[in-house]
Amino acid sequence: MDAANPHKRPVVTELRLSAFKSHRNAVFPLDPLTLFRGGSGSGKSSALEAYEVLARLAGGDTLDEALAPVAGGAQACVPQQARPDAQGRRGFRIGCTVEGPVGPVLLDVAVQAEPELRVVGERLTGSGLTLLSTALRDPGLPRVEAAWHTAGSVPVTRAPLPDDRLGTALLPLRVAGKTAGQRMVLDAAEQVVIALRSVFPCDPRPELMRAPVAARDGRLRGACDNVAAVLGRTRNECVTRHALLVAAADAGCRGPVDGLSVEGLDGGFVRAVLGRQAGAATPLERLGDGELRYLALSLVLLTGPGVLAVDPATEVLEARQVLTVLADGLDRCLDARQARELLELAARMCERGHIRLVGTLRGAAAEVAGEVAGASMVDLGA
Repeated sequence: MDAANPHKRPVVTELRLSAFKSHRNAVFPLDPLTLFRGGSGSGKSSALEAYEVLARLAGGDTLDEALAPVAGGAQACVPQQARPDAQGRRGFRIGCTVEGPVGPVLLDVAVQAEPELRVVGERLTGSGLTLLSTALRDPGLPRVEAAWHTAGSVPVTRAPLPDDRLGTALLPLRVAGKTAGQRMVLDAAEQVVIALRSVFPCDPRPELMRAPVAARDGRLRGACDNVAAVLGRTRNECVTRHALLVAAADAGCRGPVDGLSVEGLDGGFVRAVLGRQAGAATPLERLGDGELRYLALSLVLLTGPGVLAVDPATEVLEARQVLTVLADGLDRCLDARQARELLELAARMCERGHIRLVGTLRGAAAEVAGEVAGASMVDLGA
């Protein structure tokens, strides 16, 4: 335990891609606001995909479920140059470091993608000790042999775990916590799971955001297709944050904006409307793609788990958790002015410590980002 700060909120501070798609032995430090930039095919998006896979596994997903968002599935994650072994096996390896109350904890996972999808190795380390390790002993059985630190009369406990899930996420169900060693294992596993579960992959889809939505659909999804209902909710629940969102809309949308509201439609549906200082209000569906993405991302940065469709660790106080937004193509459809406004808003919100952002940049915003105080750039080159 970090005696100097026992209530430090767990956060992922490093992403390791030992062998994942185009990445080999790559280590990426992650600050509160981290932006990947580089040419097409440089590996920006795959870094965020690996992060999301880890987050889904920590949330209890099976490998199939965790890899579902990756185009091409598990096979697409295997480095192209990887050669199969004598048994025809190929796979990938990813990991991360989580800082928190117990200090830095490292999680590393080896996944076999061919011929069968399974976890073939996992290692959780902290305080200079291997707290959990798993290994595939019998390829004919759907399980791995796990060994976790006990430090009692028996130094290590061994037991089988399923080969399609993350062992770290299963430890609270298997470890009694009777010895100091077991409690150390549980604390480290909890720290990793809390940091990874509080992840919100976000990619606003303008073509979906223009349609009316059910008024009660008030938790924002990653595609932001129900943004109209969420705007109605935030307007009623948090006047201060809603006022900040109106100010952001005024800064990033064409023409002055002095309000954001919703209009009721038949059948319990609503649509969002931008208030104008002069002239008629503008329905959300009349905004351009860049304006819609800018507005949705601003809403994400200004709200939090209570509004966004995330599944944080409910057994831990919200004040001890940090929401991490994953935004691939953060600047897609945005002009330079919108990109700057959005990045400066992100920097302000990330500085407060309750939200983190890991994004990729594809356009002119990559140059703008270098001028934003607090933004950490990861340059992957051409």
